[in-house]
Amino acid sequence: MTRTLQRIVILIATLSVAAAIFLVPLLWGTPRNIDHFFLRSFISVASKHPMLLSYARPLDAYNLDYYSDDLEDYSLAGEVALLDQLEEIQSGLHAYHPQMMNADKRLSYDALDWLLETQIAGRTFLNHAYPLNQFNGAQSGLPDFLVNIHQVSDVADAQNYLARVEKFELALEQMRESVTLRAKRGYRPPRFVLEAVREETQAFAATPVRENVLYTKLSDSLGEISELPDERREELLSDLEELIRTKVQPGYLNLAATLSDLAADASDDDGAWKHPDGASYYRWALKWHTTTDQSADEIHQIGLDETRRIHDEMRKIFAATGHPTDKPIARLLELNRDARFLYPDSDAGREAILDDYRSIIDDVQSRLPEVFGRLPKASVEVERVPIFKQAGSAGAYYNPPSLDGSRPGVFSVNLRDVSEIQRFRMRTLAFHEAVPGHHLQIALAMETTDLPLFRRFMPMTAFIEGWALYAERIALEEGFHETPYDELGALSAELFRAVRLVVDTGIHSKRWTRERAIEFMIENAGLPRGDATAEIERYIVAPGQACAYKMGQLKILELRARAKTELGEDFDLRAFNDVVLAGGALPLAVLDQVITRWIAENSRD
Repeated sequence: MTRTLQRIVILIATLSVAAAIFLVPLLWGTPRNIDHFFLRSFISVASKHPMLLSYARPLDAYNLDYYSDDLEDYSLAGEVALLDQLEEIQSGLHAYHPQMMNADKRLSYDALDWLLETQIAGRTFLNHAYPLNQFNGAQSGLPDFLVNIHQVSDVADAQNYLARVEKFELALEQMRESVTLRAKRGYRPPRFVLEAVREETQAFAATPVRENVLYTKLSDSLGEISELPDERREELLSDLEELIRTKVQPGYLNLAATLSDLAADASDDDGAWKHPDGASYYRWALKWHTTTDQSADEIHQIGLDETRRIHDEMRKIFAATGHPTDKPIARLLELNRDARFLYPDSDAGREAILDDYRSIIDDVQSRLPEVFGRLPKASVEVERVPIFKQAGSAGAYYNPPSLDGSRPGVFSVNLRDVSEIQRFRMRTLAFHEAVPGHHLQIALAMETTDLPLFRRFMPMTAFIEGWALYAERIALEEGFHETPYDELGALSAELFRAVRLVVDTGIHSKRWTRERAIEFMIENAGLPRGDATAEIERYIVAPGQACAYKMGQLKILELRARAKTELGEDFDLRAFNDVVLAGGALPLAVLDQVITRWIAENSRD
C-alpha cells in the first residue's frame, strides 16, 4: 500500500469514526449539542405531518419533497401516536441539565418543556375535543388546505394535488370514525354543532363537480402554466373530476349521514362542564390557551373589569363626537347600521372592501418603522374567505407565509354579509390580522434563522393573539387611526376581547346557556345578533381559546409598564417591541423571563 493510499484510508477511517460519534447520538441517542436535539425533535414530528410540511415548506430548499402527495392522519389513534412521540421527546429533553446552559439555550429548553408538559397533560382529555365543528373543523380545513396551501406550479405539483384528493376518502373515513368513537364514549358536540357541520358537508357534496373549489383551484392553476399542452391539462382535470365524483362526494355524504345520526341523540347543553371530568378539561384548556394558571373565576372577573373600563373609554369618544354617552352600546349598535360606514351588498361592494383593506395595510406599512426596528421581508395579501366555508368562519383570519418565501402571508376577509363590515372597524381588524399584528409577528419569527426551528412555529395562542391585540393598542396610542370613529372601532375591538373572557368562562365554567351568552355579547360588546351568535358558537367548540387574546395582551402591557417604571428615561418602545418579538411565540411566563433579563441588561443601576 502506497503512503498516499495509506493516508486516504486513515482519513476515511477517521471521518467514519467522527461521523459515527456525531451521527449516532444525533439520530438515536442524546446529541451533545441541544440545538441538534431541538432540530431532530422538530423533524421527527414534522416528518409525520405532510400537511404541516406543505404549510411551512422547511425542506423545499433542499429538494426533499416526499410529502406533497399525502394527507394527515385524522384518526384518534393518530392523535394518541403524536402524544406518545411527544413523551419520548420530553424524556430526551430531560436528559439535559438546564442549569448548565447559557441564557438562550435555557430559554429554548424552558419553552419546549412547557409545550411538551402541557400537551402531554392533555392526553386525559383527548375525547373532549370536537375535531368536526363549524368554526375550524377538519371537514372544511381539508379542502381549504388544498385550495390555499398546496401550490400548483407544474405538472408534478398537479399530480401530487390529484394524489391528495384521492386520499380524501381515507381522511373523511378517519374523521367519521373519530367522531363516532368519541360519541360512543359519551363525548359528542351539542346538537347545533352536528347539524351545522352536516349541512356544510351535504352542501359540499352537492356542489356540481366543476363548481367544486377543488376543481376550480386546479383549473385556475393549470391555466397559469403556459407550457402545459391543452390535452394534458384536460387529462388532469378529467382525472380530478372522477376523483371528486367517486372519492370526495361519497366521503362527504357518508360523513353527513353519520353526523345526522349523532345529532338525533345529541343534547343542547353547550359547556365543557357537560362531559365527564369537564371542569378539569376546562382548567387544562385555559392553561393551554392562556399559558397561565389563572382560574376561570379570576379570568371571568378580569373580563368584567375590562368591560367596564372600556365602556368608560368609549363614552369619552361619544362625548367628543357629539353623541349621548349614557348608553355606549346602544350608540355603537346605531353606528353599525349607519349608512356612512356600510358597503353596497354587491360584487362591487365586496371588491371595494378588499381594496380598502389593501389601502389600509399599505398606509400603515409606511409608519411601522416609527415603533418597530425589525420588519418582515414577506409580504401580506388580502383575499376573500372561500365561499364554501364562510358561513361558519370567523370574520377574518390570517395564514402565514411559507418558510421558503414562495407563498406570502394572507389576510382572509369573510364577505358572507357586507352588513357585518363597518368602515370604522376596518383599520383595527387590518392591524390585528396583518400589520403590526399577526403578519409582522409570525413572519418575523419564521424569518429569524438563529432561532431553533421549533421556536419559529410555536403554537402559543396567548402570545400570538395577545401580540395582535397589543398591536391594536399600539396603533391606537401611536395615532394610526384617521378619525375618532376609527378610534371607537379600536376600543370596540378590545371590548369584544374583554367580553370574550366573560362569556367563555360563563359557558364552560358557570353553565351559561348559549342564549344567555349571546345576549351578554350583544348587550356588552355591541355586536349584531348574527355576529354574536357565530362568535358564541365558536367559543362553545373551542373552550378557552377566546380567552387567550386579552390575557396575552394584558401580560405584554404589564411587562411594558414594568420596563417603563424600571428603565425610566432609558425606556425605548421600539427596543421593547423588538425584544418581545425576537424570541418567537413563547409561554407568557417564559416571556416574563425574557423581559426581566432585558430590563436588567439595560438598567443603569
